[in-house]
Amino acid sequence: MTKAEKTKQFIIEKTAPIFNKKGFTGTSLNDMTVATGLTKGSIYGNFGNKDEVVLAAFDYNYGQISRHMIQQMHQKNTATEKLQVYLDTFAGFHTNPLLQYGCPILNTATESDDTHPELRKKAASAIEKWQIAIATLVAEGIRDGEFKPEEDVTAFAYGFIAVIEGGIMITKVTGNMAGLKSAMQVAQKMIMALQA
Repeated sequence: MTKAEKTKQFIIEKTAPIFNKKGFTGTSLNDMTVATGLTKGSIYGNFGNKDEVVLAAFDYNYGQISRHMIQQMHQKNTATEKLQVYLDTFAGFHTNPLLQYGCPILNTATESDDTHPELRKKAASAIEKWQIAIATLVAEGIRDGEFKPEEDVTAFAYGFIAVIEGGIMITKVTGNMAGLKSAMQVAQKMIMALQA
């Protein structure tokens, strides 16, 4: 990795948590310079503008969560256990350093849906990838006789995501863990209802 690539990666890693917490609009250039210890010229010498930084920061945040999920799932044997990884990860979002400011997909989607088309596309793509991953797990469970064969894998996946993200959103807005706890119970019931 060249010095320029290392600097760019450093900027991404240092600003990614800030963008996840404050969003695109809420993150100032001053926030970025304080987080990195670099000057405005140094940041914009590596990125054309704030948009480029936030897009790279989203990719970084999403990549971190994706790698964590894949790593955890590789340690599991059944589709049920692999689906449980989502619940275990997101139920403890407030104590997980990767999710300390919430789910980057949810945070980005709610901020960018009407304000930042490129960021919205990235969030939409992440949701689609997540939906496909869950649907694939459910299809594997059906194939292996673990889950009921009549399950609509796409509908399950979107519902599962909506319950998890809804629980996170309610808890973040209210400051009350009851919303997340209830959502995780519903998601757990969804997994149990799949069982053959």
